[in-house]
Amino acid sequence: MSILPTPHGAPSPDQKKTSIDKDLKRIIQLEKATTRLGLRNLDMGFGLLFVMAVWAYTYLQSGTTDGYAIIAIASIIGAYMAMNIGANDVANNVGPAVGSKALTMMGALAIAATFEAAGALIAGGDVVNTISKGVVSPEAFADQSVFVYAMLAALLAAALWVNLATLIGAPVSTTHSIVGGVLGAGIAAAGVSAVDWPIMGTIAASWVISPVLGGIIAAGFLLFVKVAVIFKKDKVAAAQRWIPILVGIMAGAFSVYLVMKGLKRVWKAETPALITIGVTAFVIAYALVRYFSLKDTSHIENTRKSVGKLFRSPLICAAALLSFAHGSNDVANAVGPLAAIVTAVTAGTVSAEVTLPLWVLAIGAIGISIGLLLFGPKIIKVVGEKITKLDPIRAFCVALSAAITVIIASGLGLPVSSTHIAVGGVFGVGFLREFITNRQFVPAPAKQASAAGDAPLSPDMVINKWAKAKKRKLVRRRYLLGIVAAWLITVPASAIMAAVLFMLVSAFF
Repeated sequence: MSILPTPHGAPSPDQKKTSIDKDLKRIIQLEKATTRLGLRNLDMGFGLLFVMAVWAYTYLQSGTTDGYAIIAIASIIGAYMAMNIGANDVANNVGPAVGSKALTMMGALAIAATFEAAGALIAGGDVVNTISKGVVSPEAFADQSVFVYAMLAALLAAALWVNLATLIGAPVSTTHSIVGGVLGAGIAAAGVSAVDWPIMGTIAASWVISPVLGGIIAAGFLLFVKVAVIFKKDKVAAAQRWIPILVGIMAGAFSVYLVMKGLKRVWKAETPALITIGVTAFVIAYALVRYFSLKDTSHIENTRKSVGKLFRSPLICAAALLSFAHGSNDVANAVGPLAAIVTAVTAGTVSAEVTLPLWVLAIGAIGISIGLLLFGPKIIKVVGEKITKLDPIRAFCVALSAAITVIIASGLGLPVSSTHIAVGGVFGVGFLREFITNRQFVPAPAKQASAAGDAPLSPDMVINKWAKAKKRKLVRRRYLLGIVAAWLITVPASAIMAAVLFMLVSAFF
């Protein structure tokens, strides 16, 4: 520090240095913001390029038809919807793996994009249900043009709502979004009586069923792993005993899940076949893990972190399988209404089920992958990192709960959302971790004092410790409230938007 006096009112050298540091920080922050804005604009540019490519290809396919303009508009909206599905819904499949550091962001994007596209193209099916979940009957529409306008409005409303949810960082169900779009457009076009309200009731029930089931099952598996492995003195020996069984359960569950959901459009397996597939996968996975992966455990330290690394490979496989099943199952949300419009315009037929042209299916498959690669990281970070802290064990339990919950719900005939299940599983393991951490916090000081020969804590001190421990929140409540609010308004919001858009589209055309 300088010992020379400074003129009255002039800044000292230390003050000048502080001012320069602040200016440098502002410049760095401005540069980072500029870079983020540039990358965002670049992503939007690539997305626009894909939409333009879809328009060009649509022109080649249907440029000579009378309804070319409608088909071109529907194809662009379908591509937009597919990108939004990739940006929002796919994140639930790989978010836990990224949050637990089992996968890097780039690795997760590559795996999810590949398996989403493969699932859509291989098992997306050649026939789709045009009216999602049978909410509105095609016979309810007055004529072909009204049906086409309703499908356009429903598809655009769902895409806009999912896009908005992505911008605010809320993972939502794209199935519920398209259901809301069909509901709103159907009411605007054909009246309230056209809606199958009992089906709407079962869909509304899934808002509660999906996250609660997913959370309970994920928390149950995590509690079992903690009691059977993590809390044991010899964690490595416990891992040798139980990890092959857990991985076998995951293999069996995902095999059944893949056949029930991922391959249902190309092969509908009966219950005996599903049981055989599940048991066979369990036995094979158990043998592989037991006799190969855990044959030599001399290199494994007797710590929670080292044992947790054994769950990484199964977790990566689960992320890939979830992506494949999601691509095959949810591609219809993007291209189902589009296929209905193409059929109605070219063949003059309005039907509940239509043939799915390969080029329409390709729009959905490629669009989902592009949306994931360009805009997916935001929701992946929310699911994997921002709700609660995940490690490979917790993420494994979330992935396992996703498959088992779908199997149980399908067996009971209950509608569930894969998005709600995955996010509910993340909340489930987070709240269990919070509960266990707070419960363990209280009696420890008294035990330590007794072991050291000191006077134990007084009841008042223990109560104060308990009160302090209860305030430890390992799940971010603002994400809980925001996500639940987004779930509750998904169907009404997309329905209102679709009704307004239907009236605008009808007036325009």
